[in-house]
Amino acid sequence: MLRYVCSKAFVTGAADGYGRMADKPAATLLHLGSGLSNGMANLHNARRAYTPIVNIVGDHATYHKRFDAPLDSDIKAAAGVFSHWLRTSSSTARIGGDAAEAVAASMDAPRGVATLILPADVPWGDGGRPAAPQVPIGPRPVADRVFGSIADVLRSGETTTILLGGAANRERGLRAASRISVATGGAKVLVETFPTRLERGAGLPTVERFAYLAEQAIAQLADVKHLVLAGVPSPVFAYPGKPSDLVPEGCQAHVLATRSDNVVAALETQKRQLAQRMKHELPMAVINAPGQAGGARAGLGQPPRYLEAFFAIPMMGVVLQHTKRKRWPA
Repeated sequence: MLRYVCSKAFVTGAADGYGRMADKPAATLLHLGSGLSNGMANLHNARRAYTPIVNIVGDHATYHKRFDAPLDSDIKAAAGVFSHWLRTSSSTARIGGDAAEAVAASMDAPRGVATLILPADVPWGDGGRPAAPQVPIGPRPVADRVFGSIADVLRSGETTTILLGGAANRERGLRAASRISVATGGAKVLVETFPTRLERGAGLPTVERFAYLAEQAIAQLADVKHLVLAGVPSPVFAYPGKPSDLVPEGCQAHVLATRSDNVVAALETQKRQLAQRMKHELPMAVINAPGQAGGARAGLGQPPRYLEAFFAIPMMGVVLQHTKRKRWPA
């Protein structure tokens, strides 16, 4: 167990990566507002990635605040920039409950950074009480009427692109989106520019990334009449002389699921509805076959084994998951 790390930038970056891959909150312990600020770049990435993190930030004792010590700062203002939930514990008896609420809040859909500020004299005091875990608010189900309207778009015969975000960039979401593409005769599937976590490997659909630069993104959406948004907002980019909204003129955006919705369940429901109309199971579009680039070599006589390698790109806060699978022979 890693018990102490001096660099706040390392702590917050590691917490961001852990939260993305473990699907549960990482906790940081930061020293005053200055320590929090040293990790702010990574916490910004975590906010944009909707990573569950609980920051515990120590502050000066309440009776010492009036002296304006050299390291005193407005922690609430700094933490408010990226915090999904923010609170200062006001008494020793409330710390347990506040901490339990912070953990649950970090997992409330669509997840995020929770920051708990602890003035030094509050945890020093007597009378602390443990608190029971709280149940986080899960993702919302998508209304039935949405699937009908999206199905009309997908079956319209006009060029359609499905843009995936959040949990849709993992195996279940990728597989469902791929089968929807087949059912619609070739609706293009893209994943968001900076996914929180993108699963790749043998047996999974090969999906193109939505471009970052405006010119490339506009080219990807050229001649597209419908853009279906699944767990991602409409794409934007600021560039001189060009509109901020990257959805081209003549293209209509349709929301299948927002970031707070259960996007994976929505994609699977949409897939099932299309499959029922076609009266057979939908195949997937192009996938990474074992032995191809990005895939794994077939192993004979070996039980399934999984090896995951995680690659972080600190500047953009992107985590990729590559899964190599050795399978039983078919």
